[in-house]
Amino acid sequence: MHHITIRGVRIDDVTYADVTDCITGYIADGHPHHIVTVNPEFIMEAQHNEPFRHVLEQADLATPDGFGLMLVSRWRKTPLRMRVTGVDLVTHLTAAAAQRGWSIFFLGAAPGVAEQAAAILSQSTPGLNIVGCYAGSPYPNEEQHIHTLIRQTQPDILFVAYGTPAQELWIARNRTALHASVMIGVGGAFDFIAGVSPRAPLWVQKIGMEWLYRLIKQPWRWRRMMLAVPLFLWSALRERTTSAQE
Repeated sequence: MHHITIRGVRIDDVTYADVTDCITGYIADGHPHHIVTVNPEFIMEAQHNEPFRHVLEQADLATPDGFGLMLVSRWRKTPLRMRVTGVDLVTHLTAAAAQRGWSIFFLGAAPGVAEQAAAILSQSTPGLNIVGCYAGSPYPNEEQHIHTLIRQTQPDILFVAYGTPAQELWIARNRTALHASVMIGVGGAFDFIAGVSPRAPLWVQKIGMEWLYRLIKQPWRWRRMMLAVPLFLWSALRERTTSAQE
């Protein structure tokens, strides 16, 4: 599978259809698999968080989630085909799950949000089999209880919405104990689907300004957004310039 590397982090050149095909194989082989949706924030976090960087290296699949990744791939003349974002991946995979008979568990977000998102998706996706929803937390003192809940249902796909890097570290720490085939950290996806957080209009998403829309709506996120976009682009450009000079 073709991939690119930005600041030491692998990003696979995949589409939503590719991810669905990979998951079909993952479910069939009987082993636990971890999919990460890499965005600029992941890459910047990985520069100073070694455990998180290791988790990204060990992931079975790393999708390109973020317009900044698309820009950098074009600058390098190795363009990625499309963005595969966490929230859109949830909607695509729930549709595929309904068609293929896969079961799904929603873990994370604030109490009640996962249930609300699950209800909305179930209403719009006939045949969807959501076997459980639980808010919980990524802290170790809750792990045994969460293990019990997930083992009882043995979902084909486990969506985890604890935010980055907590959700990825949680999956890596617990993946072999859960009896789930595929685990994916999806950040704020449940909030968007449930309508708790507004998502940018489609045209804003298409021009790559979703980060700015979120900054306007949530100004307290300015530091996180600065790391996720401008500093990431500057860092990636410096990496490219340095490589060209060597």
